[in-house]
Amino acid sequence: MMKKKLITLLLIAGTMNLSAQTLTERQLLLCACASLEAQGDLERLEPAIRSALDGGVTIGELKEAFSQLYAYTGFPRSLNALGSLQKVLAARKAQGIIDNEGKPWTRPAIWNDAERALKQGTEVQTRLTGKPFDYGFCPQDDYYLKSHLFGDIFAGEGLSAADRELVTVAALSSLKGVEPQLAAHKAGAVNMGNTREQVEELCKWLSDNGFSQSDCAADANAGAWPKGQPNTGYAQYFIGGSHLAPIRPANLAEGEGSVANYANVTFEPGCRNNWHIHHGAHQILICVSGRGWYQEWGKPAIALTPGMIIDIPDEVKHWHGAQRDSWFQHLTTHVATGGEQSNEWLEPVTDEIYNALK
Repeated sequence: MMKKKLITLLLIAGTMNLSAQTLTERQLLLCACASLEAQGDLERLEPAIRSALDGGVTIGELKEAFSQLYAYTGFPRSLNALGSLQKVLAARKAQGIIDNEGKPWTRPAIWNDAERALKQGTEVQTRLTGKPFDYGFCPQDDYYLKSHLFGDIFAGEGLSAADRELVTVAALSSLKGVEPQLAAHKAGAVNMGNTREQVEELCKWLSDNGFSQSDCAADANAGAWPKGQPNTGYAQYFIGGSHLAPIRPANLAEGEGSVANYANVTFEPGCRNNWHIHHGAHQILICVSGRGWYQEWGKPAIALTPGMIIDIPDEVKHWHGAQRDSWFQHLTTHVATGGEQSNEWLEPVTDEIYNALK
């Protein structure tokens, strides 16, 4: 029974990255930058900007995306992202790299006509939502949405309407407490010219590659592993933040049957557990999203990606966790080998060891 359940989990994990890519590399790299802007993660944003520029995203598209996102993530994060873009461009220029400026920015004509902006914004909002929308409860916000967001901002020519919504979905998928808006913009992204499959592909790509831990990968959380609650019970054995989500078969009630204990562990970027040893059991890790590390004492570290499986023998000193610039999730379970089972927690993984990993 144990072997059958384990094989089932391995097969599930192995299919996580098999969906065909229909979004372009340019779109994905642009959305990665939007996700990190929303998180305010400037350390990861700078290399993401460099990758985006190398992958065909223009300077104008990045400017347009970061400026639009102030309406969703706030001016501080928008301005910080634009500051990171300036810093990256200055460094690349000093290295002799000439980046593509893209389409020259021009001031939208409707900025000079408030009534026209309101009319055009109302039309854009109606297309995006699929029907007329009026927020009568708060006329101020209704006007801001129609005239400014969907009027003034969407009038810019730096991004297509389809790409604007992908950028918005990427940002919202990286924020907590905005589930209604995320759901609305996933539908809006389809109404503005993307396919449903492309939107789901984007959300899954962001999660699988450590940019977002949102459960937006599919409707009703299908295909998304739960993040769980802060892992406070084991926090003393971790450097950085982690989360724990116990998992049990849906067909068994609490206390029913004899099953293995499964859990999904989510590591925030840079988080890792201490060196430790399992006695009386070997541990199995099934990597499901993001990028991580696994290392045994005296051996080189192994880079982990979704679909990989690590079988850790008992009595082997080891550690595992996220890479510096990525969230990471793995399922874990233990298989008894005889004798009393226990975990022996040892010293932390030093910054010297961890930061040397590439």
